[in-house]
Amino acid sequence: MDIQAEKISLAQMLLQTEDITILKKVKAIFYSKENDWWDELSQSQKESIEEGLVDFEKGRTIPYDEVKKQLGIF
Repeated sequence: MDIQAEKISLAQMLLQTEDITILKKVKAIFYSKENDWWDELSQSQKESIEEGLVDFEKGRTIPYDEVKKQLGIF
């Protein structure tokens, strides 16, 4: 199916639905594409995430069970 046919099909479904939750979800998808959460982070938050990704790639991780123990969870 080409993109124009897909758009028409979706438009028809949107016009026919009476389910407000579907409409809200579709609207949220469009808004989420406009506002990337990454852009709203501070520079220090971005750096912290990037450091965490480097640690992960280098195998410097802590098992989830150990994290729970350290935090006193369970």
